[in-house]
Amino acid sequence: MNGSGTARILSRLWFVIVAVLTIAILFLAKVLFLPLAFSILFAFLLAPLVNWLERLRLPRSLAAIAVILGFGALLGTAGWMLFTQLVAVTNDLPIYRDNITQKMQAIHSPSDSAFSRARLEVERLSDELGLANSSPILPPAHPQPDHQPLGSSPQRPVQVREVARPTGRLDQLGGILEPLTTAFLCVVFTFFVLLQREDLRNRVIHLSGERNLSVMTQAMKDASARISRYFSLQLMVNLTYGSLVCTALYFIGLPHAFLFGFMAGLLRFVPYLGAPIAALLPTLLSLAVFHGWTHSLLIVATFAVLEIVTANYAEPHIYGRHTGLSALAILIAAAFWTLIWGPVGLILSVPLTVCLVVIGGHVPALKFLTVMLGDKPVVPPATCYYQRLLAHDEREAAEILDTCLKDSSLESIYDSVLVPALLMSEQDRLEGDLDDSSTEFILQSTRELIEELGFREISDSGESPVSSAGKSQPPRVLCVPVRDETDELGAMMLSQLLEADGNASVAISPRRADEILAAIATENPDVVFLSGLPPFGIARANRLYRSVRVHYPHLRIMIGIWGYMDDAGKASQKISRGDAVHVSTTLADAVAQVRSFAAPAERQPAEDSEPSPASAA
Repeated sequence: MNGSGTARILSRLWFVIVAVLTIAILFLAKVLFLPLAFSILFAFLLAPLVNWLERLRLPRSLAAIAVILGFGALLGTAGWMLFTQLVAVTNDLPIYRDNITQKMQAIHSPSDSAFSRARLEVERLSDELGLANSSPILPPAHPQPDHQPLGSSPQRPVQVREVARPTGRLDQLGGILEPLTTAFLCVVFTFFVLLQREDLRNRVIHLSGERNLSVMTQAMKDASARISRYFSLQLMVNLTYGSLVCTALYFIGLPHAFLFGFMAGLLRFVPYLGAPIAALLPTLLSLAVFHGWTHSLLIVATFAVLEIVTANYAEPHIYGRHTGLSALAILIAAAFWTLIWGPVGLILSVPLTVCLVVIGGHVPALKFLTVMLGDKPVVPPATCYYQRLLAHDEREAAEILDTCLKDSSLESIYDSVLVPALLMSEQDRLEGDLDDSSTEFILQSTRELIEELGFREISDSGESPVSSAGKSQPPRVLCVPVRDETDELGAMMLSQLLEADGNASVAISPRRADEILAAIATENPDVVFLSGLPPFGIARANRLYRSVRVHYPHLRIMIGIWGYMDDAGKASQKISRGDAVHVSTTLADAVAQVRSFAAPAERQPAEDSEPSPASAA
């Protein structure tokens, strides 16, 4: 093993050790890190209010205290109102005691339904099996005396039971000590983060180094914008969710519909667990309020439909598109932070993961975080298309092209998807990574997809573009592949695009030089367009260009080397050996070159038809 391989393994091992230690520290020191994370998020929310008060000439310390006290008063008021409403609901339960008793009796009393009969049969069978498996009681082998002495003996040991000491009030305070500590530290940390946010920002930038000044500035700006968008979108979604729940419960007739709608919107801030808890309380109350089961089933159905639509369609698309996280990343983040910090980690899962993804986008060593958790596609469509053809999956390859066609034009898809895919197949074929059967499948499938896209383009356009825009005599273009079937696919794509642009174009199959000259004589084109792909397309185009130029010195010849990444001017010199021939590297540029050739011919009749000033006089 060489030194570079050993260094790579050691660096990966070091990264794994650091990751494990970081997770262990986050888990063991959650009493410290949990309020710190909450304080940073609260600082994102409250910083605009502090800035507004500072613009009113209020000192920052007083502005921070006022905002924190106001935010705490708002939370306390909402909590108190929620508590009083829940007490009112509890006080109303005795009114529905008869209905509750009746439903409990209906549940426990036997009935003639099929389920009840099946349950009775299972119970009877269980009793019979229990009697069959029980062993008979045998008389003792030795007679026992009637009177046993007090105390323990091997025959009759004395059972000892440990009695727990009654818990005191100090032990009861232990359960609420940790939440109180977390809340107190959260308030303190939030105050100091709001008070010294510029100083904290400068310290983070200093730790990253002055060379990374622009990178860290952009990262912090990006993280702040994404988290702010996430909270605003979450607030909008939860308000809509709570309003719909309140409206549905009101029309169902459940008392305290506003209370349960408010609780549903509030509990939606706890991912995955908030919605079931929000649905449980009104469902239990409906069992006590209403006779029968219809209203309870309606409430359960309401919450189920809203949760399915919100969690599976609204939230993944809205949050994922605006926060930079994929739908799967949101689920993984929720599971990870819940494992580390418990149910409270659910609330912090998305903001913390957004910060990790932003850092991974700007720090090369952590780029894998952006790749695994981000919403941007890491594999371009051309690679996906080629990979599906390698797997002999023509259906999914066609779906990739259909998806791209929704947002891009046919010309753009040919240049950005099909041409790069053909270049990758040529590279693999030259390196011996493709067998003949795979090569044939890739070329045949691509040919069929090109023909299908061409037919779809014609059907979508309605009538042929040749007869539009005054192009009575469009230029005739002969698209000639310079080497093999791969070059022919490029010629086919070019011919389709030229036809769509209003030209008369024909693409021929790969032929020998003399057969190409015969085809030129038969078609009598205005333009011959040589189509090829690197790396062999340049050499073959040179020989074919010289042959056509010798036999047709006045014919307009254009050249396309699709996907050529080097200097196109040098490629033109290699092919034409001094002639001024433009080499197009994209199909879009090739169509533009033919359009510029046809433009003077279209303007000439118009100029000739205008009467001169002398004749007009």
